[in-house]
Amino acid sequence: MDIVIIVEGKNDRSRLRRLLRDDVTILCTYGTLNTNKTETLRKEVGDMNVYLFMDNDASGKKIRGVLRDTFQDAEHLYTRRGYAGVEGTPDEYLIQQLEKAGLEEYIIYPDPTPFASE
Repeated sequence: MDIVIIVEGKNDRSRLRRLLRDDVTILCTYGTLNTNKTETLRKEVGDMNVYLFMDNDASGKKIRGVLRDTFQDAEHLYTRRGYAGVEGTPDEYLIQQLEKAGLEEYIIYPDPTPFASE
């Protein structure tokens, strides 16, 4: 299954990139959307499965609304209110949301063993 996750900004993309395999495409809206940008995203996405991961603020909700119309079959991922967007969300919560969406096979889980002190 080829997937693409669409986020708002490059910091959001960097944050998710650390948790996902390299073969997962992460595209950015760069905080704005217009007809040209939406059409470009549609072309880049092609027939991949789309996941929308926007910030839980007014701007994120607006972008999500436009993308919901463009990608009607998209799966929606959400950050919790109070986190500073996707980029400010703790890894554990991001992983939870990715797992909830059924994306376990794409997640690079952090090593649970702490370094042994010498």
